[in-house]
Amino acid sequence: MKKAIRILGLFLLVFFAVTSFASCSDDDDPANNDFFAGTYRGNISYNDADNDISTDNGSVFVTKIASGTKYNFAFSNGIPDLNGIEFNQEGDHTLVMVGSTATSYIRIDNDELKILYLKDGRTWTANCTR
Repeated sequence: MKKAIRILGLFLLVFFAVTSFASCSDDDDPANNDFFAGTYRGNISYNDADNDISTDNGSVFVTKIASGTKYNFAFSNGIPDLNGIEFNQEGDHTLVMVGSTATSYIRIDNDELKILYLKDGRTWTANCTR
C-alpha cells in the first residue's frame, strides 16, 4: 500500500511539473510579468579580440531576475552571456535598456529582441523573434 501511495505521489508531482512548464506561453509579455523567461531565435553574433562568432540560427534565452528591472541574456553557440542588464518600460509592451545610445542598446518586446551591445572591446548583436 505504501508503495502504491509513493508511486501515485510521484506521478502527481511529475504531472504538475509537466503542466506548469507546458503552460508557459509565447504570448508572455516581458514588460508586464513579475517572472519572465523566453527564448528568442534568429541572427546572433559576438566579436572580441579572440573570437568572431556569427549564426543565422542562434538563440537567446531571456530571464527576468528577482530585482524586477534586470534581465539576463544566455546566448547559444558559445557566445558569452550578458547578465544583470537594467531596463525601463517604454510604452505598453516594450523594454529598453537603461543608458541606451545610438551605438549600444537592447530592446525587448513580446515578439522581438534586438541587441547591439558594446562593452570593453566586445560586441554582442541579436535580431531575433519569438
